[in-house]
Amino acid sequence: MAHHRVACLAFDGMAPFELATVAEVFAVPRPELDVEGWYRFELCAETPGPHRVVGGFDIVVHHGLDRLRFADTVIVPGVPDVRGDVPPAVLDALRASYARGARVVSICSGAFALAAAGLLDGRQATTHWRHAELLRTRYPQVTVDASVLYIDDGPVITAAGTAAGIDACLHLVRKDHGSAVAAGVARRMVVAAHREGGQAQFAEHPVVVEAPADDLIGSAMSHALDNLHRRLAVGELAGVAHLSVRQFERRFVDTTGLPPGRWLTEQRIRAGAVLLASADQPVDVVAARVGLTVAGFRHHFHRTMGVSPSAYRRQFRQETDRNASGWRVPHTAAVRSG
Repeated sequence: MAHHRVACLAFDGMAPFELATVAEVFAVPRPELDVEGWYRFELCAETPGPHRVVGGFDIVVHHGLDRLRFADTVIVPGVPDVRGDVPPAVLDALRASYARGARVVSICSGAFALAAAGLLDGRQATTHWRHAELLRTRYPQVTVDASVLYIDDGPVITAAGTAAGIDACLHLVRKDHGSAVAAGVARRMVVAAHREGGQAQFAEHPVVVEAPADDLIGSAMSHALDNLHRRLAVGELAGVAHLSVRQFERRFVDTTGLPPGRWLTEQRIRAGAVLLASADQPVDVVAARVGLTVAGFRHHFHRTMGVSPSAYRRQFRQETDRNASGWRVPHTAAVRSG
C-alpha cells in the first residue's frame, strides 16, 4: 500500500508547537503499530531554506510548494499575520490541492489561509477563539464556530489553537487507520486518545480577582465570582458597579464581549468543571455549589462544554486510571485548548 503523503506549510514567524504537533503525529515512523500505508511527511515553504520561528531559532525547509501537488493531506499550521495577506503562490497551491481532491487542514490561525483561498466559503470552520471575530469580519462567507476544538467538514478540517491541533491530527489518524491505531499514537505522545471535536475550547473571558477601586465592571465581576454559590441578579451587579442596569449591561458587553447573564452562567459552569474534576461530589452538590439547579447545571454544562457533566468527569477518571498504569496525562493538557 502506498504511503499517505502529508505536506505541512512552513513560514517565517510560525509557532514551533503547531509544527511539532504535526510532525509528531505524521513524521514519526510507527513500526510497532504494524500499519500499511503509514504517513510520509514533507515540510514545504514558498521559499525553501532557513525560516525563523517563534523563539528566535531557525528551521530549514528543503521543499517548495510543488510538493503540495502530490500530497494527500495538506496542513497549514498558522499564518504569520492574521491581518495580513497570504502570498498568492500559497493560495494557488492550496486551491490546486483542494481541486484535485487532497484533504486540507488548518490549525489555529491557519484558517485565515484557507479562508483567503476560498476553501471555507459556505462552510463551518473554527480557529483560536482570540481570532474568531476577526475571521468572521474578514471572511463573512465563513460560518465561524469558536466554541469547538475542531470541525471536520468533509475534505476541509479546521482546528482551534495549539493543543486542539493534536486532537485534530489524531482525529485524522482515527479516520485513516481506526481508533486502536489512533489510541496507540496518543499513548506514545502521552495525550488523551480522543476528545470530541464538539468539546468546548475553554475560551478565557476576562476574570478579575482583585479589581481596582475605579474599575467598576471589574468590581462587579469580582463580586460575582465571590458569590457563585447563590442567585445573582443583574441589578445586584449593576449596584456594585454603581451604574444603572442599562449602563452596566452596555459597559459589561464592551468589556467582556458577553452579556452579564451569559458571562455569569459560563463562570458557574467553569467553576463546576473544576469541582467535577477534583472531587467525587454528586452532580447535584456541584450544581448547588455554583448556584444552579441540577437541571440547569446539566443543560448549561453541555451547551458550554460540549459534553455532559458525567462524560466530563469520566474523562478525568480514565486519565487517572492511565496514570496508575504507568503513563501520565497532565490534566490541564487533556482538557484545555489554546
